[in-house]
Amino acid sequence: MADDSENASSTEIKKITHQNISGIELFTLSLTTLNISIKIKMSDIKTWVDDLNSMILQGKAMEAFEKYYADDVEMQENNFPPTVGKDANRQREIEFFAGITAFRGAHIHDVAFGPDVSMVVSSMDYSHKEYGERKYTQVAVQHWKDGKIVKERFFYGS
Repeated sequence: MADDSENASSTEIKKITHQNISGIELFTLSLTTLNISIKIKMSDIKTWVDDLNSMILQGKAMEAFEKYYADDVEMQENNFPPTVGKDANRQREIEFFAGITAFRGAHIHDVAFGPDVSMVVSSMDYSHKEYGERKYTQVAVQHWKDGKIVKERFFYGS
C-alpha cells in the first residue's frame, strides 16, 4: 500500500482467492479502502505545531517563523487587514518583539487539528512600549501547505 498523503484514501488487498472452474483459472480480489491520508497529514501537522509552539515558548519565535512560515504567508490580527508575504510579516514580528519591555510569561492551553489546519489557544502576559500592559488569551488559526503556514489569523479581545 502506497503512503501518499495527497490522496483521500488508499486501497489495500485484503484477500485473494483462487478457483479452477472447468479449466478456467478464476482469481478474486477482496479490497479494503482505508481513509488514512488525513491521519497522516494531521499527524504531520501535530508534529510541526508541537515544534513551533516549543520553539516559541523557548524564546525562539523568530527561528520558528523562519522554519515554519511560507514565503507568501498571510497573517492577520482580528479584523485588521492581513499582512502578506514573509518579508513584511518578519518586519512586523521584529517590531513587535523590539517593543516588549517586560515579559512575564506565555502558555499553550489547547491545540486542535484538522486537515491542513491547526488551532492554538494560548495566553501571554507582557508589557509593551506601544500597547502598555497586556495579558490576554488568543486563538491562532493556522492553515498549512507543504509543512509551512500559508495563512494565520489571530483572534483575541481588545
